Amino acid sequence: MRALLRLILILAVAFMAAACQSIGPGSVQRDRLDYAGAIAGSWREQTLLNIVKLRYFDAPVFLEVSSVISSYTLQSEVSAAAQSYPFSNSTGANNTNNRVGVSGTYTDRPTISYTPVTGKQYIEKLLRPIPPQAVFAMIQAGHSADFILALTARAINDVYNYSASPARRRREDPAFYRVISAISRIQQAGALGMRVENRGGKEVTLIFFRENVDEDVAKDIHFVRDTLGIKPENKELLLTFGATPRSGGGEITLLTRSMWEILAELSSGVEVPEQDTAEGRATTAPPMSDRPHATPIAHIHSSSEQPANAYTAVRYRDHWFWIDDRDLASKRVFTFLTVFSSIAETGNVPQIPIITIPAN
Repeated sequence: MRALLRLILILAVAFMAAACQSIGPGSVQRDRLDYAGAIAGSWREQTLLNIVKLRYFDAPVFLEVSSVISSYTLQSEVSAAAQSYPFSNSTGANNTNNRVGVSGTYTDRPTISYTPVTGKQYIEKLLRPIPPQAVFAMIQAGHSADFILALTARAINDVYNYSASPARRRREDPAFYRVISAISRIQQAGALGMRVENRGGKEVTLIFFRENVDEDVAKDIHFVRDTLGIKPENKELLLTFGATPRSGGGEITLLTRSMWEILAELSSGVEVPEQDTAEGRATTAPPMSDRPHATPIAHIHSSSEQPANAYTAVRYRDHWFWIDDRDLASKRVFTFLTVFSSIAETGNVPQIPIITIPAN
C-alpha cells in the first residue's frame, strides 16, 4: 500500500512540475508568436475594412493594440493518508482506510488594451504626409524605387502621378512613370546614393548619382536630370518636400502622400457590388490610367459568399471583401502599409493607459 501511495505522489509531482515548465519559459515562444500573429491579422482586417469604407464615404475607425499582458496562475494540491489496523473488533478482518487526493487550478487572464487613434495622433499618423527622407531611405534599403514612388508620391519636381482619389482625381503626366522607372534602373545599377549631413544645426538629405556608370545607366541619369529640371553642374541634390523646386536646379522636391491618401488610392481597387453603385451608396470606379496594361494598386474582390482562399477578408454591408492569397502584388502593398504607417508618425510617444494587474 505504501508503494502505491509513493507512486501516486511521484506522478502527481511530476505532472505539476511539467505544467509549471510549460507556463514559465515555455510560454514565451508560444504566446509571442500567437499574439504577434493575431495582432498582425487583425491589423490587416482593420486596414482592409477602412479601405472599403472609403468607397462608401463611411468614416474609418482605427484602434491600436497598445499593450498585451498575459497572466497565468497555477495552483495545485496533493494529499495522501492511510490508516491500517490488523483486526477489526467487530469482524475480526483487516481494516485499512486510505485517502489520496490530487487537485489543480489553471487560470489564464490576458489583459489587452486598445487605444483609439484620435486628435493629434490621428493627424500625425494619418493626415501628415510621409517624410520624403523616409521614402528615399526605403529606396536605399533596397526596396524597388518605382513601386515605392508610385505608391507614396503625388509629384516629383512638378511631374505628377496618377490619382484615383475623388478629391484629386487626375491622369498622370506622361513622364512620371518613365521617370520612376529610370530611377529604379539607376537604383538597381547601384548608381543612386543618399547622404544625411548637418547644415547650420539642421539635418538635410542629399541625393546624388554616380558618375562612373555604363552607357545605359548614364542615359537614364541624363533623362531623369533633364525631365526633372536638374542642371548638370549640380552634383548633390537637396531632397525637400513640395511640388515645385526652387530656381537653381539643385533640388529633388517630393510631394508625398499621407496614409489617408494612400488608403484612398487603394479604395479605387475595391470591387463594389453593382447594386451599391447604381443606388448611389458607393462611389463609382474611377477611370484607369492611360498607361498600357494599367491596373489598380491592389485588387480587392467582393462576393456575397465567404472566400475560401483569402489573404485577408472582412464582412461589410452583407458582402465579403478580400484580397486573394495568390495575388502577390496586392499582398505586397499591404506589407508595405505597415511600414508606411510607422514612418508616417513623427516620433511622439503614444499615451499608454495605466493597467492594474492583480497580485495572485
